[in-house]
Amino acid sequence: MIEQEPDRFYDWVLWALRQEEKKEKQMAGERLDINDDGLVTGIHPSQNANEILNEQRNTAMKESLTSSKRMIWVTFQKEGIHMYPGAGEDPKLATGDWDDVSFLRYPHRHMFHFKVTIEVFHDDREIEFIQFSRWLQRLFSEDILQLDYKSCEMVADNMIIEIRKRYGTKRDVVIEVSEDNENGCVVTYPGS
Repeated sequence: MIEQEPDRFYDWVLWALRQEEKKEKQMAGERLDINDDGLVTGIHPSQNANEILNEQRNTAMKESLTSSKRMIWVTFQKEGIHMYPGAGEDPKLATGDWDDVSFLRYPHRHMFHFKVTIEVFHDDREIEFIQFSRWLQRLFSEDILQLDYKSCEMVADNMIIEIRKRYGTKRDVVIEVSEDNENGCVVTYPGS
């Protein structure tokens, strides 16, 4: 419906402002419903405006994908034996009370669980899971790991040296090592 141009000056100014608003909105691809008081009562986006918005939304989503950090992870486990020689003499550990762990000074068995997370730079198997897992497991060639005095953190530190040799220093790597999947460490090695 086309509005008639009013006779009174004040009404004419309001009418002219509404006409200009309509033109601006139509140029932006929208049609507005504006009542006699100048209030917008409805917005009707044009097909073109919807297409532009969808294209902008899709572009933003694609850009967020390319700026995402990508990490893969693998897990495996190995039986191992280690000990904590200082546990027998350290008074914080050999307490003789409920929190006594002096028994750790003797060689004891654990099932060591590993989870290694490594950064990848694209989304199509830059580092293939199974190959990465098999390679990591080959770092521990014995059937039963003989870790001597090494803590979980020390084992992780040994692993990162080998990972850096093979995959470089630019990748973030996170290594988790646990004893019997109950207690363990998480060590984060930022890429350089």
